[in-house]
Amino acid sequence: MNQPNQPNQPFQKSIFSKKEGEQTSDADKAATLPHKQTTNTSSKSENAYKDLKKKLHTKLLAELDTSKVNNDDVKTNEKVKNQIVNLIETLLTEEGVPLGLSDRKKLIEELIDDILGLGPIEPLLRDTAVNDILVNGPKKVYVERKGVLEKTDIIFDDETHLMRVIGRIVSNVGRRVDESSPMVDARLQDGSRVNAIVLPLSIDGAALSIRKFSEKKFILDDLIKFGAMTENMCEMLKLCVLCRLNIIVSGGTGSGKTTFLNALSRYIPNHERVVTIEDAAELQLQRDHVVRLETRPPNLEGKGEISQRDLVKNALRMRPERIILGEIRSGEALDLLQAMNTGHDGSMGTLHANTARDAFSRLETMCLMSGIELPQRAIREQIASAVNLICQLNRFSDGSRRVTQIAEVTGMENGIITTQDIFIFEQKGVDENGKVKGIFKPAGIRPVFSKKIEAMGYKLPPAMFNPT
Repeated sequence: MNQPNQPNQPFQKSIFSKKEGEQTSDADKAATLPHKQTTNTSSKSENAYKDLKKKLHTKLLAELDTSKVNNDDVKTNEKVKNQIVNLIETLLTEEGVPLGLSDRKKLIEELIDDILGLGPIEPLLRDTAVNDILVNGPKKVYVERKGVLEKTDIIFDDETHLMRVIGRIVSNVGRRVDESSPMVDARLQDGSRVNAIVLPLSIDGAALSIRKFSEKKFILDDLIKFGAMTENMCEMLKLCVLCRLNIIVSGGTGSGKTTFLNALSRYIPNHERVVTIEDAAELQLQRDHVVRLETRPPNLEGKGEISQRDLVKNALRMRPERIILGEIRSGEALDLLQAMNTGHDGSMGTLHANTARDAFSRLETMCLMSGIELPQRAIREQIASAVNLICQLNRFSDGSRRVTQIAEVTGMENGIITTQDIFIFEQKGVDENGKVKGIFKPAGIRPVFSKKIEAMGYKLPPAMFNPT
């Protein structure tokens, strides 16, 4: 950020940090005393800094027009930032607090982040290398970089400070979190997914989880460069999307399901109308004609909830050509399968499962959660006739993510859904640096759905399925 203008009245000495040329202070002398005394001095300075920051924060909120502060464009509005900087300088002068240059700059940056952004975690949101931000109470903040978790030195002032940040996030999307409603799903302006759970459910303080999404819109060819799949897998999937096959993307938490689904969406023809349904809108489909729907939680009286099932039913009245569920969690699984079976070919969704076979078991279980009493065989017939392809994603110990299995549904036999693998990833251990080794292998079987692709004027070269 720009260096703030200094006030007319210079500050000769900081109560928080010693400037070059100053005489040794009592705090400096304390450094030669036993450790306990030094710690006490440091603690007093830290408390003085926090007290000053809280005082200035309160005055800033009183002086500023908060309706403008909450505007989505404020972060990029340099005029507002400069106004805040000048106001902070004025307040510091009025307080008559001697503050060194480094502490002054730090204080201004922290206050701007508190007023315009999300406080201490704002620098993490700007860090493109960070994928996840995990806050376990006010004093413990972790991040994930390249699939590896690490603890940061970032802390919140206290629980109130953390709750203020959480409140700002959820209020921006019309949601709330408090003792009566202690769990919430939300999203940031850039589409990043947010979950918060607070006291009394989170015993050691509020827990905040943010799944960031890259500003870059990845395509399947990018996943080849990352080693997540092969060129043959990529070319087959492009044709599967183009030719309106129904696809389920399965995987564990953090395996890349949303990124993969976004990449698949690039190959939906532009003239087709797509409706997306999510609990918290995070999909960034690479198409123009997209209608985005988001669920709504109940109000204070426990009324007004709009579920994914409600949205799927409504979507069927919106003339969609494809319906995409960000995450299949419950009874909406049955509604999606019925949509797939009634002319909405090319629909897609994600769910949590460890293998393609497990994905079918989960789909079956979630259909039973719809409240409609159907025999097991009827549900399996729905799945077998609706779903064409399962793409299984996994995250490995080194943080890498790969498409480990692509399987097609071939029908039913003796009451069991039958599948056949088309591509699989075979792990071969790890190298000396801990990186996972392995190879992608075609199963050597030409998929049954290749007839549908050929009927639409495209071809799957037989060579792409030959094991090498």
